[in-house]
Amino acid sequence: MQKIIRIAVVLTTCLLIGYFSGMVTRDSITTWYPTLVKPSFNPPNWVFAPVWTILYIMMGVAGGMVWNRLEKDPENVKKAFTFFIIQLALNAAWSVIFFYLHNPFLALLEIILFWLIIFETYTQFKKIDKTAGLLLIPYLAWVSFATVLNASIWWLNR
Repeated sequence: MQKIIRIAVVLTTCLLIGYFSGMVTRDSITTWYPTLVKPSFNPPNWVFAPVWTILYIMMGVAGGMVWNRLEKDPENVKKAFTFFIIQLALNAAWSVIFFYLHNPFLALLEIILFWLIIFETYTQFKKIDKTAGLLLIPYLAWVSFATVLNASIWWLNR
């Protein structure tokens, strides 16, 4: 039962981060964001919520799976979880920088660091639990796409 509770705690935390990030973006999605020039590959706005929800769920399950290995490998789990928490904070910070501060350039710099920390989280997770690592690959792919999108928006609106 403890294993399920750990997964539920991390999953709930990830979904709450997503919810509050969504709250930060809500006003700008209808006011500021439509005024930006966007590249042709910019997805429609309705795509973002379901994609992020799925990614937060996968992230939460992966985080819970790694936490469940704490007794077997405490040193590596603590290290991996440190990167996991940092990437969650950077995840939330990106929304604030881009949508609340309306600063695509600073958001671009931040998302590059964010991507690197996600990659390190993936690297640490796969050492502990291969499935947990695999669950982060779509997240890494989506943030890779988001980085290109962020760079394009900055470039087109500088």
